[in-house]
Amino acid sequence: MFNSLSDRLTATFKNLRGKGKLTEADIDATVREIRRALLDADVAVPVVREFTSHIKERALGAEVSEALNPSQQIVKIV
Repeated sequence: MFNSLSDRLTATFKNLRGKGKLTEADIDATVREIRRALLDADVAVPVVREFTSHIKERALGAEVSEALNPSQQIVKIV
């Protein structure tokens, strides 16, 4: 279960590595993949909703350093 979750999250973050800057569409797609990975790992739905909304809120709020690439930004938030 944890290996699968780890693999899916790693693949999700890899998809962002080639991006120059995070767009709202990139954030939505990433949050959607994180949500699916967590639900597949049997994490409770209310926990998943709160966690993913927190990720999206912080990613859109640009609370992380602009010096980081998009993948690093999302990893820092998570």
